Amino acid sequence: MRDLLLHTAETAIDYLDDLNYRSVTPTPEGLAGLNEFHEPMPAYSMDPELVIDILHGNGSPGTMGMAGRRYFGFVIGGSLPAALAANWLAAAWDQCPGLFVASPVGTVLEEVSLEWLLDVLKLPAGCAGAFVTGATVANFTALAAARHAVLEKAGWDVEADGLFGAPPITVIVGDEVHPSLIKALGMLGLGRNRVARVPVDDHGRMIASQIPAISGPTIVCMQAGNVNTGAFDPAAEVCARAHAGGAWVHVDGAFGLWAAVSEQLAHLVEGVAEADSWATDAHKWLNVPYDSGLAFVRDEVALKSAMAVSAAYLPQGEHREPSQYTPELSRRARGVEIWAALKSLGRKGLAELIERNCALARRFAERLGAGGCEILNEVVLNQVLVAFGDEARTREVIRRVQEDGTCWCGPTVWQGRTAMRISVSSWATREVDVDDSVAAILRVNGK
Repeated sequence: MRDLLLHTAETAIDYLDDLNYRSVTPTPEGLAGLNEFHEPMPAYSMDPELVIDILHGNGSPGTMGMAGRRYFGFVIGGSLPAALAANWLAAAWDQCPGLFVASPVGTVLEEVSLEWLLDVLKLPAGCAGAFVTGATVANFTALAAARHAVLEKAGWDVEADGLFGAPPITVIVGDEVHPSLIKALGMLGLGRNRVARVPVDDHGRMIASQIPAISGPTIVCMQAGNVNTGAFDPAAEVCARAHAGGAWVHVDGAFGLWAAVSEQLAHLVEGVAEADSWATDAHKWLNVPYDSGLAFVRDEVALKSAMAVSAAYLPQGEHREPSQYTPELSRRARGVEIWAALKSLGRKGLAELIERNCALARRFAERLGAGGCEILNEVVLNQVLVAFGDEARTREVIRRVQEDGTCWCGPTVWQGRTAMRISVSSWATREVDVDDSVAAILRVNGK
């Protein structure tokens, strides 16, 4: 085991050392190597070290350079050194933190991380939390608590009796709602199409004055950080209107919630802490390895009612029992690398990471704009939308940028315009990476 793990560590180190000097996009040759994985199930055992060599030789060239400095697609951060190392150690520990008795260290590190997260994100102390896979399941978990709470108020036990015959729930969303939240609503039986959509302004922010009249069980879903523009819904006004009608307010803050850690950016999340639940990702701006999502719920009873398993099946102790807050019973110990990331960065380092990414996004916009490209959004956070003319031309430039391999940026459609979206989310990205990427984009656009 020792020799195998040392060999694997050296292999991973070699991969990371080479990452910033190779194409961010896999080459055709690299993708062709993936065909070697298509074979019949082996009949006989193989030396584990040889297995790793095959995995590295055929697999590493087929990876997207997400862990590097010039990947700007899908709001994906890299892995902080301490978080990656903690992830390796956690895999060696092989803990299932469903219960304290099953994993004391996994449970305690979730307890500590939850306190720290509520502190740095400026959410109400004492909120319940769930460590899950990503924002989709974080939204699902928080909205399950919301579903419980609004139906309990109407005299209905949804966990016991389901939705058949239940009072109808009105779900109100902004017109720029993220598809992951809509997916979560579908999984919860609340319907992907049974939502009331509120118009948005030209930055994608919900127009709170147009929230419809609220009566009966209602959940209002707002955004902290539009996935295209980075813009924030007016949280204080949304919460005031929703709470006046007795509604539950949920915040989809997959990456934007992290603006709260910075004094420079905290104004963007003004009023967000007045909501009832929140969803975010740690594998975005906290830069921990995939997968890692977080749900926070003000009403602990509502979350536990929606997620709890019978105490007769799982023994309950004095510690917070993680399995009572998440959809999964069996899962990996995500709290380990979250704790390591927060411990290594500290409050100041985390704020500097967020502020640096936002400054680099502004640098992208300024330099591309100076190069004749059209910037479509007000760069308030880490998102930049760029157009190069009409749809056909913009898509062609994006294709060429991806083929060039200096950086990777993807396409999106923003209020009817096709654009290239640049998301600056990695701890490792530097000014030189932005400048090299801008030069490549302008070179490709000039062809």
